[in-house]
Amino acid sequence: MTILNRLKALFLPIPSTAQGTPRALEAEAPQSGIDSVLSVSLSESESEFLVGAVSLNTPDFDRDQYSREELQQQCLDAWRLNPLARRITEITSQYVVGGGFTISSPDKPTNAFLKDFWSHRFNHLDTRLIEICDELTRSGNLFILLSTDAGGMTYLRTIPASLIHEIHTKESDIEQEESYTLKGSSDLDPLVYPAYRPETECFDNLPHAVVHYAINKPAGAVWGESDLAPILKWLSRYSAFLDDRVRLNRYRNAFLYIVKSQYANETTRRARQTQLAANPPTPGSILVTDQSEEWEVLSPKLESDDAERDGLALKKMIASGAGLPLHFLAKPESSTRSTAEASGGPTYRKFQQRQQFLTWLIKDLLKIALARYSLVTGHRLSDEIEVHPSDLSGRDNVALAMAGSNIASSFETLYNLGAVSQEEFIRVLYRFIGEECDPQQIVSAGTGVRNAM
Repeated sequence: MTILNRLKALFLPIPSTAQGTPRALEAEAPQSGIDSVLSVSLSESESEFLVGAVSLNTPDFDRDQYSREELQQQCLDAWRLNPLARRITEITSQYVVGGGFTISSPDKPTNAFLKDFWSHRFNHLDTRLIEICDELTRSGNLFILLSTDAGGMTYLRTIPASLIHEIHTKESDIEQEESYTLKGSSDLDPLVYPAYRPETECFDNLPHAVVHYAINKPAGAVWGESDLAPILKWLSRYSAFLDDRVRLNRYRNAFLYIVKSQYANETTRRARQTQLAANPPTPGSILVTDQSEEWEVLSPKLESDDAERDGLALKKMIASGAGLPLHFLAKPESSTRSTAEASGGPTYRKFQQRQQFLTWLIKDLLKIALARYSLVTGHRLSDEIEVHPSDLSGRDNVALAMAGSNIASSFETLYNLGAVSQEEFIRVLYRFIGEECDPQQIVSAGTGVRNAM
């Protein structure tokens, strides 16, 4: 009995025969001096037998390894081949990254190092942010490989999520990741990168390390999921729908001439058919026949009046799953401008949440670079870092400016009457212009011209 058959006998349910004797036991009995072979009703191949198998290290809320890898490959193929999938990914990066992020620090040495790190030719984060956001949208996971040189400069490299075989975490806390095993490495000598752990690093021990960021993951899971995962099925159906429409439109104008007449015999009919086939009527030509010959045209009747509504229903499903209004996908849902603007509200909120996540991600990477620089050089730099994303939409600035102007006019009267304090006036004003602030700090840092007056 082969190893595969023994595994099947252990884990697969054993079907019974009509007499109630297990078939596996029947197969174990030798027949006519020939070695017995285990007979199982399922006929998997070696590669298909482990489909659906779950690793012992896989958390209960994560997909099994086979399903996860298949989903990642499908999302990557959709991004490469499907125009809608590519456009959804591009729109997310265009809004979330937008004009880029600005970084700064009130400490001058820290600010100088951050600028060098950001614009280093091996990092070029101004352009790499698009790649980072695309990878997050496409796979739901971002694995950044960290390497630091002798001068303290840290370099970032993105590892495709499809190359990560397994994530090892602490037994007591799955959010504390310890190492990552890459695919393609042998079981005897696997390629394993440790997770970044600042408490274990010292100036003479800065190995390559990996940091992992994930989106769209349920509580208790380690792996994230792609934004394209819920709509893969509908993207495939819409593509098949369009393929069918193209084929139908191609044959919509196809037709055949049917010529009816009385012929003396089959030879005469064949001769007439050969004559017409050699010189078929051209479009717009005039054909004159006598009463003995009748011409008809046979064309397909496709009856495709509801095709537009069917296609719109499929595209609405895709837009809903992607969290985008239809006019983002080249399909205006309404001819009114106000309706289109109102439908974009939830989408901007989604992009704002993703932008907040990316802002935290960037700040975390900057703090790691600062910590490693301090370990190597011995120069302690400040960890006060400010990361500011670009505006999601220029239209928001106009609306915020109008809101700020209106509230400033109203509250100025209350402030002059002494009804509100300086801090309250500043807090309300900054809230209406969409900015966060510390009113006490702003008042203390002010010029005090009004008080002097």
